[in-house]
Amino acid sequence: MNEIITMPTGLAKRFNLSEYAEEATIVEDIVRTPSHLHFIEANTQEVTINHLMNDCITPVFSKDNELTINHAQFIGTIQDAANDFFRGETVDDAAIRVSHVVKGRIPEAVHKPANQLLESDKTIYYERAAFSIDVPSIWQDVNGNRLNLSIVGVRAYNLQNLYSKKVPELFKLAIGFKNQVCCNMCIFTDGYREDLRVSSTIELYKAALELFNNFNTAKQLHLMQQLGNTSMTEHQFCQILGKMRLYQCLPTGVQKHLPRMLLTDTQINSVAKAYINDSNFGGESGELNMWRFYNLLTGANKSSYIDSFLDRSLNASEIAMGINSALHGAEQYKWFIE
Repeated sequence: MNEIITMPTGLAKRFNLSEYAEEATIVEDIVRTPSHLHFIEANTQEVTINHLMNDCITPVFSKDNELTINHAQFIGTIQDAANDFFRGETVDDAAIRVSHVVKGRIPEAVHKPANQLLESDKTIYYERAAFSIDVPSIWQDVNGNRLNLSIVGVRAYNLQNLYSKKVPELFKLAIGFKNQVCCNMCIFTDGYREDLRVSSTIELYKAALELFNNFNTAKQLHLMQQLGNTSMTEHQFCQILGKMRLYQCLPTGVQKHLPRMLLTDTQINSVAKAYINDSNFGGESGELNMWRFYNLLTGANKSSYIDSFLDRSLNASEIAMGINSALHGAEQYKWFIE
């Protein structure tokens, strides 16, 4: 790995950098992503934390009428954890995307026709919410792209049984890197908690700190750097896309013997189109390096719904790393390139 990770000495020890990188002095070169780019797209809309706090109701567990941890509390707790853990760094406010609005009305407006409802008569909350908190003072250049450290969280009420008594609530939380060229998220196993279940914001705060502390920043950067050293031919790329399409049609019993592949047919089509049209990550002279291939996968994943976004982000990393190893003779992902 040729570049130096720009991270202060105190964080270097917490992030286990000694195995992969040298300590370095912070360079005050904070670059932020253009505002028109989003880390997730699909059917989402951008909202503010104030909107979630002041305009949205909080769902409850129906059998005991106990409050859930709402989206604003979730985001606020992780924001506090990020500010505390990365004290002295630049920590941006959360960029928030929501989907699947659930509309209601106050009791006094039950019998009003819909076209006569006032704003004060309406209630809403969002079934799903995702956010990204960037730490732009912790960054690295990877294969010519600037990557900022980023924390991503997902809450989806559709994954929680609200018809029961109060139980530990499900959240998804990840720390990884965001490619500033395209806002693609790079998520790896040691930076992802896909089944984070807590009963209070205190437990959520502690779990976030634990995740941040255990994340091996330098290892992930090293693995992503290595992707730029391997290329595939256009024929191999087409072979992989064909196998990915075939995977979707295989019987479940056959799929179980292969590495998992979570991208949909529509997303695989997006990868094919981007290979031709993407000026940043498309093929060059009949070849495609694995870093570009990885970003084609993560770019296609931005069309995922919120509840599946992080799982597919991790899977894109698994596929890219696995196929990269297969091109060097490893067996596990060999089926995709045969």
